[in-house]
Amino acid sequence: MKKNASLKKLHTFGLEVQAADYISVAHETELRKILPLPKNHLILGGGSNMLFTKDFEGLVIHNKIKGIEVVEENEEQVLVRVGGGEIWHELVLWAIEQNYAGLENLSLIPGSVGAAPIQNIGAYGAELKDVFDRLEAMNLETGVIETFGFEDCGFAYRESIFKGTLKGKYFITRVLLRLSKQATFNISYGAIQKVLEDTQSPLSIRSISNAVIQIRTQKLPDPKEIGNSGSFFKNPIVEIAVAKALQEKYPSIPVYPVNNDFNKLAAGWLIDQLGWKGYRKGDAGVHQHQALVLVNHGNATGEEIWALAKEIQASVQKEFGILLEPEVNIIA
Repeated sequence: MKKNASLKKLHTFGLEVQAADYISVAHETELRKILPLPKNHLILGGGSNMLFTKDFEGLVIHNKIKGIEVVEENEEQVLVRVGGGEIWHELVLWAIEQNYAGLENLSLIPGSVGAAPIQNIGAYGAELKDVFDRLEAMNLETGVIETFGFEDCGFAYRESIFKGTLKGKYFITRVLLRLSKQATFNISYGAIQKVLEDTQSPLSIRSISNAVIQIRTQKLPDPKEIGNSGSFFKNPIVEIAVAKALQEKYPSIPVYPVNNDFNKLAAGWLIDQLGWKGYRKGDAGVHQHQALVLVNHGNATGEEIWALAKEIQASVQKEFGILLEPEVNIIA
């Protein structure tokens, strides 16, 4: 247990914040020993999807549970059990080395494996739920490890039950993913196909991963160089009638089908149209190449970044009638 522990290097915004108490756990038995937890606690993975607006006056528990193992296998698939403290991108690279398909489009997403189902991470036409089998999580009241199947998790766009009714009540210890030995390539989303053509790369899970890494590197800033949490806002999902009305007024607005009732809009486009790209106020700003990414230029506070985010929300709502919802967890 550490008192007044700095969290600056443990989250990707790189803010000067502290936790009143901090502990890391590398195994389920270690976690069970510190139960019951105080009411004010926070589970930390890779720290890539949170904004601290001030010091955290409670206990931060850092998930450092490691391990990757194949627990089932047949001619077509493998079931992989992964520790929640593993780095997501390192898991992707491991799967590619084994020639297991399913994670390649999710390359270079920051964060930990344990946080992936909470957020139902997704990118370039793929989501965690596409390969998810089940997860193991410790009930923080009882200390019992419980299993959550696909239906139990309530997956939606960047959502799960662990962001809702079960928030803070469970600690995800292991995630089981079903990967394929026979790849079905997904290159229709974004610029993947163009990158493959430009690089003249033969189609494979490795070439798709490399293409995604190239695209993400060009579009998104490296948190090691400038503090950020990737996409700050969710792409809004609206009724088709709302999307059509916006298309009539703004013909160039990107609109993506979701189902028979809803369309998805590009939050970055909405923000960009209002001139926010590259905006800076003190050390809080909007990235110069990607309007969806808020950045810490060095010494911004969480309060300053959150204030900027709320300014952006207000301007988008005023112009387009759309309230952007943060994808990042705001720790107040």
